[in-house]
Amino acid sequence: MKAQLTVLLMALAGVAHAQSDVYVCVGENGTREYKNTGLTKGCKRVDLPAPAMIAAPPASYKKPVAQTAAAKPAASPGDFPRIDSGAQKVRDNDRMQILADELKAEEKKMATLRQEFNGGEPERRGDERNYAKYQDRVASMKQDLARAEKNIEALKREIANLK
Repeated sequence: MKAQLTVLLMALAGVAHAQSDVYVCVGENGTREYKNTGLTKGCKRVDLPAPAMIAAPPASYKKPVAQTAAAKPAASPGDFPRIDSGAQKVRDNDRMQILADELKAEEKKMATLRQEFNGGEPERRGDERNYAKYQDRVASMKQDLARAEKNIEALKREIANLK
């Protein structure tokens, strides 16, 4: 009971503080300022409506629990469109072919990058008189190689998931 009374008194104190007077003051150049004191010249008190109070939810209120993936039903709704197995196999084969083509292109790109990278010492170009430019290009090549390796790994994982 004491805790409830303390909470009620704190809430009332907050409302009392929030309901302090507000004044609008017009400056010499016509600008308006809103203040909580009206001690300066040209200030007028503004009547504000009382704040709206919203009651707390009852003590018996329980927050809805979000469903986990395991708790959700696995079946699709009855009006969900169905695809026959033949059409799905065609789609899966198309997807497999697309992934295989992407894998082949990525492996070809990787081979070209490795050849150009030359074990970490690519040939310097004529526009790289400044050594820092050469180092930037080598660093960029390392990033491109790492990205190509990750792409190849991801494509292989995706193909393995289809089988």
